[in-house]
Amino acid sequence: MAGVEVRYQGGDRFVVVVRGHEWVVDQPIDDGGQDTGPSPVEMFVGSLAACVGFYAERFLRRHGLPVEALAVQADFSFAEERPARVGSVIVRIRLPVAIPSSYRDRLAKVVEHCTVHNSIRVAPAIRIELEDAASAA
Repeated sequence: MAGVEVRYQGGDRFVVVVRGHEWVVDQPIDDGGQDTGPSPVEMFVGSLAACVGFYAERFLRRHGLPVEALAVQADFSFAEERPARVGSVIVRIRLPVAIPSSYRDRLAKVVEHCTVHNSIRVAPAIRIELEDAASAA
């Protein structure tokens, strides 16, 4: 299995470590954090947008189309009912140039199957385990 480690840094701040890369997650000031990084939910939506962008970039390159100004915008809102979760996400791919309609349909199908999107549509099995500090050593 691949691994991600998250370590408490104080307040509502954590550092996420993946293959030697580190970034900070925090909560916005309005939610009691210090806003030193995006929230975990923003990272979740960001990972979807980045995955869509990656799939779009690969598609465009494969078809000899420009990628330099490719951008992805993801807007989200929370569900009103419980459990607490993201209720909707709109992902907009800003293409660098107009592409032929025959490519547009194919690109739309390709990006809908990015790994993060697939992982949301077909939820992974998640098991949360509690481990005491002494047993982790």
